[in-house]
Amino acid sequence: MQDIQEITLDTLKPGEKAEITKVRVKGSARRKLFDMGMVAGAEIELVRNAPLGDPMDYRIKGYHLSIRKEEARQIFIHKV
Repeated sequence: MQDIQEITLDTLKPGEKAEITKVRVKGSARRKLFDMGMVAGAEIELVRNAPLGDPMDYRIKGYHLSIRKEEARQIFIHKV
């Protein structure tokens, strides 16, 4: 059995895909992310970073979603 290493969403490189395992964002941002499909089991891909690294542009469920690095650090994933 392969050991799956859990990392945070902000560590993805452009073009890499991952599966979300946990969302630890708090408050109203948590609900907003859930409503946009950022839930455990969803596949997500980093499309690009902004020139200064924040925000980060992801593709999830067929659309683009830009989130701040601070939020991405609270979303746990494993690469696919």
